[in-house]
Amino acid sequence: MALRIWVDADACPNVIKEILFKAAQRRQVPLTLVANTPLRVPPSPLIDTVLVGAGFNVADNEIARRVNHGDLVVTADIPLADAVVAKGATGLNPRGELYTEDNVKGLLRMRNLMEELRSADLAPGGPAPLGPKDKQQFTNQLDRFLTKAGK
Repeated sequence: MALRIWVDADACPNVIKEILFKAAQRRQVPLTLVANTPLRVPPSPLIDTVLVGAGFNVADNEIARRVNHGDLVVTADIPLADAVVAKGATGLNPRGELYTEDNVKGLLRMRNLMEELRSADLAPGGPAPLGPKDKQQFTNQLDRFLTKAGK
């Protein structure tokens, strides 16, 4: 089965989606964006969308159900990354961090700890806005992954 890139698209920054659209075309890799709201994507036989119902983790569950061994999933959601890594896929955060068998469990534990601290008002809110350095790191990791995958 051929490599496919899946995108947890509801929270994915537009700048990252644009990078993915270009990479899908350039590398001839199918790209599927999963969201609970309709999305605009460039007209291409390689790029499609899956519209899921509203609700907590509906898009995540759909990606986890459909992902195959060797696929790439773009998500900032660490529980989703854990699920896709368990199926033999790789996760890639929009900031350029790869989720692999070697690191996803530790990242999941850290995420759960931070969630507990935030709920007790012992830690600040979410991550800083995506910056140019993050965009470059994402682009570099995506390119390395696709090169290694032979795409």
